[in-house]
Amino acid sequence: MIKVWAVNFTLILSLLSFASTTFAGSPERIISLAPNLTEILFAMGLEDRIVGVTGFCDYPVEAKKKQKVGGMSDPSLEAVVSLKPDIVVMTTDGNFRDFEERLRALRIKTYVFKARRLPELPQGIRDLGTALGEKEKAGVLAANIEAAVKKLQGVKTLQPKKVLFIVWPEPLIVAGPGTAVDDAVKMLGFVNIASKAKASYPKYSIEEIIRQSPDIILIGKGHAEIKDLSQGLLKKLAGTPAVRNNRVFFLSDNLYRLGPRIVKGIEEMSACLQ
Repeated sequence: MIKVWAVNFTLILSLLSFASTTFAGSPERIISLAPNLTEILFAMGLEDRIVGVTGFCDYPVEAKKKQKVGGMSDPSLEAVVSLKPDIVVMTTDGNFRDFEERLRALRIKTYVFKARRLPELPQGIRDLGTALGEKEKAGVLAANIEAAVKKLQGVKTLQPKKVLFIVWPEPLIVAGPGTAVDDAVKMLGFVNIASKAKASYPKYSIEEIIRQSPDIILIGKGHAEIKDLSQGLLKKLAGTPAVRNNRVFFLSDNLYRLGPRIVKGIEEMSACLQ
């Protein structure tokens, strides 16, 4: 009798272990707490598994139809729990660690996406794929991004042109070090005049821009009326080579998120910098 019980107990443990391993490899209910992660999940073909996203997850269009659980910095714990997720994916760039700890205290599985720079993106996607039990899909997406970025890499020159990327005109905020924009500018063989700033997205002064005299100014379309909002700033910068030579360009928001669309963003930037 004891022997039979021992055999059955061992069988139950084996089944539980198998179920646990299977579940860990392929979570069916995913909540994304960052727009770039939502885009990556869609690009991997996992949109049917996404049960919740933040209010900032607006791409692709289908993402807007998913259940909202709040913002990136202030998601609702109650909303997340109510959706009974198998896993919650989040990022070090926008999500607070204490929320991850609260989820773990409730025994809700989490995964933190650590990539923050352009060179880190492919491996970040592969690691995410491993956590979701989708190594193959993640590997294909990562390889495609690597190949596309490699084709876009520029040739280094002795006197590369100076570039400024404006995120917002008033207050004047630019893309500095530690950003995908900075990585893209350098990768294309140019110099980001804000690369030595003390913050990733520092406030900049008109005087500093004039002093550094950028050859090209890029302005991201973070707002539908960004062109109108930028006119006052560009008048103040009329003496810079960029404005004087009509080398001011407006780009889409593709470079703002570390995800699959960043390739399109680099392509846009490359076309402007030619």
